[in-house]
Amino acid sequence: MKDITADMIKTLRERTGVAMGKCKEALVLAEGDMEKAIDVLRKAGMAAGVKKEGREAKEGLILTGEDKNILVIAEANAETDFVAQNDRFKHFLHDVVKQALETKPASLTDFLNQPYYKDKSITIDQYRNLVIQALGENIQLRRLELIHKHPNSSYGIYSHMGGKLVVVVEVQGAADQDSVAKEIAMHAAAESPDYLKPEEIPAQVKAREEEIARSQVQGKPTNIVDKIVAGKIKAFEDQVCLINQKYVKDNTLTVQQFLEACGKKVGKPLSIHCFWRWKVGQS
Repeated sequence: MKDITADMIKTLRERTGVAMGKCKEALVLAEGDMEKAIDVLRKAGMAAGVKKEGREAKEGLILTGEDKNILVIAEANAETDFVAQNDRFKHFLHDVVKQALETKPASLTDFLNQPYYKDKSITIDQYRNLVIQALGENIQLRRLELIHKHPNSSYGIYSHMGGKLVVVVEVQGAADQDSVAKEIAMHAAAESPDYLKPEEIPAQVKAREEEIARSQVQGKPTNIVDKIVAGKIKAFEDQVCLINQKYVKDNTLTVQQFLEACGKKVGKPLSIHCFWRWKVGQS
């Protein structure tokens, strides 16, 4: 069995809010598996909610850039926030986004091997190494994504905490509703949805939630259990799916209802096609 360390207990405590002693017991029962330990606590009714994002050691920034056809999201990491706030580090990330918009790389690996547009005698990866030498910390380009814009879609971008958290939302149905898309991006930043709609929740995730729900209502008649479990699954979907969440600026509406109301105002049916929610250091 994996050794149960103080850091593991602390992490479980931070994610669940359960007392340290109970966290240690759960980790022992789960043989050191963090997710199984969370299930142990939830089944026992001790962890009503679980923080999806534990503390991350990596620092850095996320930046977006766009033209009429492409939207780029890039994340660069450093060892400390002090370096992440350095102008040299920020300049590197700006250069990354600018070049990605121009060259439209097929992958991060391809991009790192491209000649740097300001000095074609070196690659982007070699440019990164020069920044490492200048700043004295390990600098990584963690991820890079290109979003190809649809002519009948609007794109909302919201950057929070100085680039520590960035959300992009694509709304289909009109090309002039960027402000609506940004409102939804701000909501997603605050409410942290995992999925767009219930149909996107993986079967194994639903099965896990059902198992936990059933373990909490043992001893009742089957028909009552089924109703309670169905209610718990619906509540879970409403919590983790963007369109089902209560809109953060008006909790009398879901995000879906807010979007439908916006569509009626402009005389076009609007729908969320996709969203990207990036947090620095996120796995």
